[in-house]
Amino acid sequence: MSSPSRSLIHYGYASTSDMSWSRSEKAIARQAFDAALKRELHELMQEAKEIAGQIKQPSDLWDLQEYLTQRRKEIDHKYNYRYSHLTQVFGRLLYETRVSEEELRGFSEDKLKTIRSFAKFLAETDAAA
Repeated sequence: MSSPSRSLIHYGYASTSDMSWSRSEKAIARQAFDAALKRELHELMQEAKEIAGQIKQPSDLWDLQEYLTQRRKEIDHKYNYRYSHLTQVFGRLLYETRVSEEELRGFSEDKLKTIRSFAKFLAETDAAA
């Protein structure tokens, strides 16, 4: 059996791998996750249309393809729907304003605390850079 200190991250919150998700939290998570992904993909489609409209020469096609490949990798990495990663995923999405706290209503307070903490960490890291 692991000691309590091993199950806590340095912020004092339960480790994401130790969190269990209730049926209702799973439903809320799936809905918020899918909505955020849909919004981001819609935004990317608009960007791709704008870029495509500016294509003047064949090499511009490959620039668009490279851009889309890079964005797909970023999106695939960001939207990881494993329960052990969801608090970090939602923390990032909250930081990026791709999901609102309202959409996460129904999560337990420990999950919300961890999500907010990670969003704050990302904001502080970004501000220091």
